[in-house]
Amino acid sequence: MNTADLLRTLGIDPAALDPAPPQAPYRGTSLVRIDGSHPCARCGLPARATRVVDVPGLGRRWLDTCRDDFLAASRLWPSRMPSTMEGIVADLRAAAAEAGADLRILTDDGMAG
Repeated sequence: MNTADLLRTLGIDPAALDPAPPQAPYRGTSLVRIDGSHPCARCGLPARATRVVDVPGLGRRWLDTCRDDFLAASRLWPSRMPSTMEGIVADLRAAAAEAGADLRILTDDGMAG
């Protein structure tokens, strides 16, 4: 699910989101936003979580959410991490190939010797 689909599914107007800085914000910047002074973008309750999303046509925006809407968005947001060993190894191989690097993966299988 992309950002536009996520916002549409949650019923959030992307134009109503506050503009975010063009670079990745410092962690402290995000923490300041969840001090209770920013409302949840969907329901208006005090925001308890925030993230920067890239909205097509509008650029980077703050997506401030309450606890429940953060959890709803997290379930809808695609996982960026592989969930299996095979997926992790495939990602490592792809990154090594892209970088033109040799890859040797060593694992500890718990067996002596």
